[in-house]
Amino acid sequence: MRLTALLLACALPGAAAGADLKVLSSAAVAPGLAKVAEQYRKDTKNRLRVSYANPQQLERRVGAGESADILIASPGLMNDQLRRNKIEPDQHVFLGKVGIGVAVRSGAGFEPDVANLERFKQALLSADAIVYAQPGPGTYLEKLFELLGLEDKVKPRIVRYAGSTQVLEHILGGKGLEIGFATIPEIRLFEAKGLKLVGPLPEQIQSVTAYSAGVMTEAADADLAREFIQYLGTPSVKAIFTTAGYD
Repeated sequence: MRLTALLLACALPGAAAGADLKVLSSAAVAPGLAKVAEQYRKDTKNRLRVSYANPQQLERRVGAGESADILIASPGLMNDQLRRNKIEPDQHVFLGKVGIGVAVRSGAGFEPDVANLERFKQALLSADAIVYAQPGPGTYLEKLFELLGLEDKVKPRIVRYAGSTQVLEHILGGKGLEIGFATIPEIRLFEAKGLKLVGPLPEQIQSVTAYSAGVMTEAADADLAREFIQYLGTPSVKAIFTTAGYD
């Protein structure tokens, strides 16, 4: 029986000792991908070695020729890599869409109404601080504030950080009427710590980014990478991303 079990284990890719897959990924996918990586290891004994980066960093690293088995990125970078034959054209899968959310500290006595555009504008004008990451959601928000004619009114109260984790930690430890902006999955990660997701940006001004994963043509283990792409398309994995806040 032990011999039979050993033979069966050896027949499964990476099942005996486990194999490593190198993944280059947009940081916006981290809240869902971390949970998928954990489940993937339980299911297959294989490990994801994920390196996260913001969009600009990811584009530079891929453009410089950094190698990986899997690339996870937004459409602009993914399509560019497809055109350059850096991604296998029939080996990619859609993971989900990510929108920007509004967060406050639970129990702060301040829960802005962001149900529509006018209420959202009032919430901005009522806040003591408006906190976001730059680069990140802040790139879009600053253009939005300008379009809404609010740039001069909100500018003195803007607090910028390099990453969304710092933004959400600021809101958790802050005082007064502070609003934080991050992707909805990032905010949900902090809900157990005392953060509250007030809601997404109003529909007419929401910024949504889609993410997909693909096998890189220079993958060290192309067969295992293709199997992982199929794994990402399974209902159980899609459910993980949905629960984490990806549409």
